[in-house]
Amino acid sequence: MSVSRLIIATHNRKKAGEMLTILQARFPGLQLSTLADFEGAPEPEETGTTYESNAKIKSESAFEFTHEWCVADDAGLEIDALEGAPGVYSKRFGGEDLPFPEKIAKILDLMAEVPEAKRTARFRCFVALSGPGEETKVFNATCEGRIATQPSGGGGFGYDPIFFIPELGCTMADLTAVQKHQISHRGKVLKAFADHLETIMA
Repeated sequence: MSVSRLIIATHNRKKAGEMLTILQARFPGLQLSTLADFEGAPEPEETGTTYESNAKIKSESAFEFTHEWCVADDAGLEIDALEGAPGVYSKRFGGEDLPFPEKIAKILDLMAEVPEAKRTARFRCFVALSGPGEETKVFNATCEGRIATQPSGGGGFGYDPIFFIPELGCTMADLTAVQKHQISHRGKVLKAFADHLETIMA
C-alpha cells in the first residue's frame, strides 16, 4: 500500500506543529501537510461524546475533502477531583473562545481546596487514521500526573502549565519539546500510530 503523503487534519497550528515534529523525525521521507495547505478545508463540528468519535469525525472529514491519507487526534484533560472534567470538552471548557490562561485559572479556582493527594489527573489522546479503501483505525494513550497549584513553564500549550508530572518534578510546560514528546499522551500515541503506519508503508 502506498502512502506518499499524510495530511494532519487540524487547523490548530500548535497541535499541528507537535505532530509534524514527531512524525517528521520518524518518517523523514514522508510528505506531511496540514489542513492549512488545503483552501476551503472544513473544520467539522466535534459532535462526538468520546475522544475516539471526535478523532474519527476529523480524520474522515479531512479524507472526504482531500481524498488522501489523513490523521487526526482528539485529546483532553481528565481531573479526578472534578469527576473527570473537563475531559472530552477540554477545548470548550468555560466556552470555546475563553483563552487557555483563563480556563486554567477557572480550574485552579475550582480546585483551591483540593489536597495534593487528590489532585490526580491524566491527559488522554486518541488518534484516527483514515485512508483510501480502509476503515478508520484508532490508537490511544494516556499520561498520568497531577494538577499543580499554580501554572509553571512557558513551553507546550493548552493545559500544560498546570499538568504536574511527579516523577519529573515539573509541569508539562517546563519540559523541552523533545522531553515532552517522549512522555506525553500525544507522543506516546503517535509512536503507536507510527508503528502501524510503518507496516502499511512497507
